[in-house]
Formats: sequence, C-alpha cells, structure tokens
Amino acid sequence: MKPYIEYNKNLKQNARSLRNSSTLSEVLLWQELRAGKMMGYKFNRQKPLGNYIVDFYCKPLNLVIEVDGRSHDNKHEYDKKRDSELEQMGLSVLHFADLQVKKDMNNVIRALQIWIEEKTNPPNPL
Repeated sequence: MKPYIEYNKNLKQNARSLRNSSTLSEVLLWQELRAGKMMGYKFNRQKPLGNYIVDFYCKPLNLVIEVDGRSHDNKHEYDKKRDSELEQMGLSVLHFADLQVKKDMNNVIRALQIWIEEKTNPPNPL
C-alpha cells in the first residue's frame, strides 16, 4: 500500500467546503463509490493530496478520479500539470466528463471496474 501522501494543510478547510457543495455529477458518482460499493474499495471525496484537492481518491489503488465539469473549462494546461504532479506521487488519474457521469453512469462504472481489474490482476507475460 502507498505510504501517506503529504498535503498542504491550508487546503483542509477548502476540501471540507467542496464536500458540502458537490456538483450533481460528484454526488451521483459518490453514490457508486461510497461505502466500498466499488469492488470493496474505500474512496475519499474532495481529498487534499500535495497542493491539490482531488474529487475522489482510493489509497489502496493509488487512484484519483476527477469529474471534469465547468470548473475545468479552459484549464487544460493546469489540469495537465496537476495530473503530472499527481502521477509523480505514484498516483493514477482517471477523468470522466460531467455529462458522461450524468448520462452514462453504467459505462463510467464499467470503465472503473476494468481499470481496477487490470491494476489488480495484470496479465501474465508470455
């Protein structure tokens, strides 16, 4: 399991505020991730990691999930830098579009399940 990831303590209050004002897509996805519903894995929401607050985080999988809505518009360079810094911490980052979460949850869940299966059961080399 990944060791503790340091975070900017100044982000803690902002993370709490974000948890209390989640977008509809975040609420919908949280209903699928909470309480070990996703293949028994525990997720946190609005979790400070490094100098960022991520939408969802699963420590045992070293996985960050981001729901890209309006707050990500015109922030492609920022998101790329953020993803790179999170990956340097040993994390994988998956992005889902806000509309995809609202309109196609079955495929979002299936994509997560496939990612987890591949991560936890890598193919055997021939």
